[in-house]
Amino acid sequence: MKVIAVLALWVTLFHQGYSNSCQGRCGYGTDNSLSCQCNTSCERYRDCCSDYAEICKAGATSCKGRCGEKYNSQNKCHCNSKCGQHKNCCSNYADLCNSDGGGGGGDGGSVITDAEIKALSETFFALDSNKASVSELIIEPQALVPDYQTNSKNDLSSKPLFRYLNEEALFSRPTYAALLAVLDNYNRMTGQTEHFSAQQLAEQEAFVKETISNTELGRELFAFLYTKGVYASEEEFIQDLKMMWFGLYSRNNNRMDSSGFEHIFAGEVKGGKVSGFHNWIQLYLLEKRGKLNYYSHSFNGPWTSYPDVMGMQFMWEGYFKQVGSAVIGCSPEFDFALYSLCYITRPGKQCHLSLGGKVLIIQTYTWENSFYGDRKKYIASAFPSTPRN
Repeated sequence: MKVIAVLALWVTLFHQGYSNSCQGRCGYGTDNSLSCQCNTSCERYRDCCSDYAEICKAGATSCKGRCGEKYNSQNKCHCNSKCGQHKNCCSNYADLCNSDGGGGGGDGGSVITDAEIKALSETFFALDSNKASVSELIIEPQALVPDYQTNSKNDLSSKPLFRYLNEEALFSRPTYAALLAVLDNYNRMTGQTEHFSAQQLAEQEAFVKETISNTELGRELFAFLYTKGVYASEEEFIQDLKMMWFGLYSRNNNRMDSSGFEHIFAGEVKGGKVSGFHNWIQLYLLEKRGKLNYYSHSFNGPWTSYPDVMGMQFMWEGYFKQVGSAVIGCSPEFDFALYSLCYITRPGKQCHLSLGGKVLIIQTYTWENSFYGDRKKYIASAFPSTPRN
């Protein structure tokens, strides 16, 4: 009898604590058995819990007090084990809901730690057999400008950035050929609807399959995400990559005018300036054709071979890019795998990587205005940088 009495007292105390707090209850309907409420109606009826403003209002975009809560479509972002899979975690999910600081896995999958991401990026670095060698690619960075001068629009470099590229050696390789086939399928101006032929759609699918299914590096990425429970099969993974990267959404004038791939790899023009544009091969192609004029660079990574990372200023047929960073000299599968890894595991956050023992940071952004599948978010942007003093 004493045990039953203790249990009854514990349940009563627990219920009283729960009923007086909004922890895990934000947005749910009125429960008259509880002493206070945690939904928008409580403000009108003046029966909100004392921590309603702190947890539910501030918590609309925060995981404070919400870790592990059930999915609620009214919430702007989420704090449960599936939010990583659906790319709709709140920005501080990894910091508050995972004790080791890792990101969310998918559908009950394991936590993905920063250490695991760094280790995988080192594996990518070692496996990138299709990267350019220092004899196949020669660049001339020339003028280095401080951050406060990146918007000056002054051409401080008399020579092109790319002095030499062995196209015959690189562009004949399957992943390079697949990238080249897709890069010329876009209209760079936002506000103009993109239309794809059956051939162009096939080129998009071929690029994903060539870089992921047909390279050791891509297969390593899938194996990692599979063991973490993010994807149940390679087919599911490939389909998700196609949608998150190539699915169209509107950046301007309600036209289906953009995608993650177009923004990051091909580059766009919006509001009178270059937007996105973070792929070195596209830089090379446009400079070679006389459509891009390299001005200067504001940072250059610590690597002495490829891949390297640079932040560049350039003019693209009348439109300026203040800082267009790119991983220079890597293979298409390396670029695609790194961006995909960071977006899937750290959507909307900084993703800390390691290449040859040196730090690389990729910042990702989610597209918040439209969705695909089960409210999954498209890639809005992703770009590389390095720690700078």
